[in-house]
Amino acid sequence: MTTLNNTILTASEIDQKLTRIAYQIYEANVNESEIILAGIEANGYILAKKLKTKLTKISPINPVLCKVTIDKKKPLNPIRTSIKAEDYTNKSIVLIDDVLNSGSTLIYGVKHFLDVPLKQFKTAVLVNRNHKKFPVKADFKGISLSTSLNEHVQVDLKDNDWKAYLE
Repeated sequence: MTTLNNTILTASEIDQKLTRIAYQIYEANVNESEIILAGIEANGYILAKKLKTKLTKISPINPVLCKVTIDKKKPLNPIRTSIKAEDYTNKSIVLIDDVLNSGSTLIYGVKHFLDVPLKQFKTAVLVNRNHKKFPVKADFKGISLSTSLNEHVQVDLKDNDWKAYLE
């Protein structure tokens, strides 16, 4: 159960952050006709779908959705994508997740896509925390937070009442 004092982002603030990220993705890919929006299952993919809608409204770029399935508890397990490697070969990719915490999910996701030649690779997160164990950064981020190690950022993207809060 959340209360107002631990809310980081409200639904309208998340929408504003995603609009800004969509413009940043467009600026970084202005010469591309198509880009791959690779959302890490579950919340990352939901955010990728929202970013696809926003990009379609503001740019001529054709954003292609890709669901990335990573076992977050065992990230060395095989990673699956909803599109084949040849569909993203020599393309520009944006890997999307809800929270960048230790960086393990993002770095294993990046590693997966590096098995094929790419034109460009960027990362996007809604909430960037400063507790990284791996040398990975978010190229596009909604908000950066300095939190304690025992605080947990939760992003709730159910229904229309989206929010991010501290637990």
